[in-house]
Amino acid sequence: MAAFRSSLRHCRLFTTTTTATISTSTTSPLTQCSIKAKLLSEYEEPDRDISPSGSRYDLDLTVQRLGKSRRFSDIEKLIESHIKDPKITQENYFSTLIRSYGKAGMVVQALTLFNKMEEHGTPRSSVSFNALLSVYNMSKKFDQVPKLFDEIPQKYGFSPDEVSYGILIKSLCELNLHERVFSVLNEMGENNIEITISIYTTILNSLYKKGMIDEAEKVWNGMIKKGCAPDVAAYNVRIMHAHRGKPESVLKLIDEMRTMGLKPDITSYNYLLSCYCKNDMIEDVEKLCQELERNGCVPNSATVRLFIAYLCQNGKFEQAYEVFKEGMKRNGVPSLKTLKALVDGLVNSDREKAKELITALRERFPDNFYRAWSKVEVELGMSKDEESSTQNPSAIELEVDSSKDEESSTQKASVAEVNVNLSKLFV
Repeated sequence: MAAFRSSLRHCRLFTTTTTATISTSTTSPLTQCSIKAKLLSEYEEPDRDISPSGSRYDLDLTVQRLGKSRRFSDIEKLIESHIKDPKITQENYFSTLIRSYGKAGMVVQALTLFNKMEEHGTPRSSVSFNALLSVYNMSKKFDQVPKLFDEIPQKYGFSPDEVSYGILIKSLCELNLHERVFSVLNEMGENNIEITISIYTTILNSLYKKGMIDEAEKVWNGMIKKGCAPDVAAYNVRIMHAHRGKPESVLKLIDEMRTMGLKPDITSYNYLLSCYCKNDMIEDVEKLCQELERNGCVPNSATVRLFIAYLCQNGKFEQAYEVFKEGMKRNGVPSLKTLKALVDGLVNSDREKAKELITALRERFPDNFYRAWSKVEVELGMSKDEESSTQNPSAIELEVDSSKDEESSTQKASVAEVNVNLSKLFV
């Protein structure tokens, strides 16, 4: 175990990118100037964030932060201020504004803006249409995407492209309408629209998660037959399924990736790490940690979550705490579930370290400290009068534990129909 601990210390666990949260207090509607003044204390470069010349990333980040505080009127004022920019006649620029509404789930405003493109002399094509569809997918309004796909291109006289079809297929997968997915693929073939590896990966991911393994393998084989070469993301979807079994299956796929000239990334190795942990293969966990360093793969928060969870399961809470501290230095925090297990273990083995962990989290997230910690704080003799515990916990930038398996009973009824479509698609 000493070697394992040493190997962890040599890993660069996180990048140094920082995140911030904003106050959740409600305010009256703001003008563009007052928005700048209001955000001055919340963002390092407010002018860069909200000026019309700011990048798409800057605008999206600002809208996302305002959305978490439910300051929707301010978001509208912010985006409307960009409409005055001369670049508004450029479709790419206009599409950025449409897409930004998706960061706050404001689908009505996005559709309204899309329908006003003529007023600003902006041409409309699949580019802005794709931005609009993305807003609905980001906002989880998946059932509206097929309707928009059928109506809008016909209304405004343009044709969807491969990106449009990819967004449509994503929504259909989320709705568990796999039989419709294969009909769409046939339609793409008839219209000579390329079925990209990204589209195949979306379908594979959905089928594997729904437990439709045979159907997923047919899609994979059909993809290869049609000459569409898989990339790292596509292989990672297969590894995601394989990692629930024995490590040999994961290793076989990783070797296959290398044979194809692809380099496994941190996601690939995280699945292998998870598989090793589930099979209690401590020596292989140590070797993998060393291999990550040699291959130049920087572990992310999921990697650290797996390390900490495995150590906690084996009662190695002090070692897990060392991993946590290293992660905090790199501005990364694993899931709440994992941290709760660590704190609960430290309460019994090293109360001072448990207090240090609670304090570190409170300092990192002062306005958004979870109520979930209150019982532990009381047990440790720490202050329980924390106003911040009443804040909305969703604003904390913690990774959601997404390891639980999804039920597959609801989709089995459509397997037969999917098989029929598969046989038609890959003849």
